[in-house]
Amino acid sequence: MNLKDLFGNALLDYQNGNYSEDIMTSTSISDDDVLPLPYLFRGFKDMPKLEQKALKLAKGSVLDVGCGAGNHSLYLQEKGLKVKAIDVSKGAIDVAKQRGVLHAEVKNIIDETGTFDTILLLMNGTGIFQELAQVSKYLTHLKRLLKPKGQILIDSSDIKYMYEDEDGGFWQNINANYYGELDYFLSYKGENEYPMKWLYLDYNTLLTACTSVGLQCELIFEGEHFDYLARLG
Repeated sequence: MNLKDLFGNALLDYQNGNYSEDIMTSTSISDDDVLPLPYLFRGFKDMPKLEQKALKLAKGSVLDVGCGAGNHSLYLQEKGLKVKAIDVSKGAIDVAKQRGVLHAEVKNIIDETGTFDTILLLMNGTGIFQELAQVSKYLTHLKRLLKPKGQILIDSSDIKYMYEDEDGGFWQNINANYYGELDYFLSYKGENEYPMKWLYLDYNTLLTACTSVGLQCELIFEGEHFDYLARLG
């Protein structure tokens, strides 16, 4: 994966007291949006209910996938859980370590070989699957990383609402790919990151994919904006 690591640079700037501007993001179907750096350093009380719910359900040894600045890992460490945090961003891992995450490394989930009681994939955890065609491959790999009776806690959103017109019609191009497959763009301090593929997965599609690879899938929580938390195992 080509990465300039602008996300990591932004986290490092904030961590080191050089906060001057936020990250900008957009997707193939949405305009520029601000991603405030302070939000990426939030504590438990400032997290969405969905994240709080996932953290309360975490148990045993935990793998925090796409850990960012380490917010989830730090909370779980404080609860006495053994946590390994991974991210493809070197800057994010540097920050997570500086903030006190004990076991953090630069790694893609597909290269992980350890086994865990809980695997956390939050902040649209299905994003790392990139596209619908890869979901089964990732789920099969995640299943291998689970200890007996282990669980995967993953969130996403059904973004079908973004394709509705004013009359409630659905304007998705039937010849296009699955509607949750997006191109994700990030920029920081006037520099553009290489575009990334990013997948939002509706719950029923996730359920079908889980069934096909022999994973149970349970809807744990539904948020106010088409988002949900699922437990797989």
